[in-house]
Amino acid sequence: MGNPIGTTTGLCVVTGAFGYSGKYIASRLLAAGSQVRTLTNSLRRNNPFGPAVEAHPYNFDKPHELVRSLEGARVLVNTYWVRFDHTDFTHEQAVRNTMLMFEAAKQAGVPRVVHISITNPSLESALPYFRGKAELEAALRQSGLSYAILRPTVLFGQEDILVNNIAWMLRRFPVFGVFGDGKYRLQPIFVDDLAQLAVEAADSEENFVRDAIGPETFTYRELVAIIGEAIGRRRPVVSIPPGLGVALGRLIGKIVGDVVVTREEVAGLMQNLLATSSPPAGRTALSQWAQRHGATLGHRYSSELARRRDRKKSYEELRTSA
Repeated sequence: MGNPIGTTTGLCVVTGAFGYSGKYIASRLLAAGSQVRTLTNSLRRNNPFGPAVEAHPYNFDKPHELVRSLEGARVLVNTYWVRFDHTDFTHEQAVRNTMLMFEAAKQAGVPRVVHISITNPSLESALPYFRGKAELEAALRQSGLSYAILRPTVLFGQEDILVNNIAWMLRRFPVFGVFGDGKYRLQPIFVDDLAQLAVEAADSEENFVRDAIGPETFTYRELVAIIGEAIGRRRPVVSIPPGLGVALGRLIGKIVGDVVVTREEVAGLMQNLLATSSPPAGRTALSQWAQRHGATLGHRYSSELARRRDRKKSYEELRTSA
């Protein structure tokens, strides 16, 4: 059995500690005095923590090994997910694999799971991302495990994709197109603020669901303008039909070898699924953070597919100047 919940010591298992949000969560857990083990698909990627973090493969196809990798833990902090459906990975697979992980945690005697979800998940959603997250929330609630569910919107930070790539486009194109009127809202949260929330949730005994949103609410137009001002590239922001925006994204994607944006992501934005009426949970303002990092933000493109296909290089090394 793992250590009891409600303590800052003991073993914590964090998925994806060599990636983005998992890295920040692992760092904060180590600073709080916990031992950390990670489950990852990137065993050969640079381990920024050295011997302080032990790495195991996910072993979704070997349930007994997956159980073994979770034994002794007081909490599983799960960040595992995929951004969009692709020939190499799908939301359906991510849901199935995460449910296997929840079951393995239960068999291993892990008393608590902290699960990173998304704002406004719904079992009735036509969007696989939001429907899949809702399925996982329901499965975790019904698992009998102690749980905390954190629902962030857009994350921003050094390894960010969305904010960085908006800046990348603003540096290269004379105008910036937004889907439709661009008045749909976002409430970005700093990745390290989310990590702090996850550590606090790991040390709690309460079952709860919390919207993990930042202190600022922007329309998409306002977000683009703020990033443009921070990097010294104020561009005209023009409205374009969503279908045209997706087509332009595909064209840019062919140039950079990535999926820039999907029709489903645009639909989620325009349905205001990345905003809630909850009070802010994070403290770091994106507007101030962007100003501090404006000199370097967007100089190189961040590729989702490169991160998944190259399992050796760090996320920073994978950025391209295309």
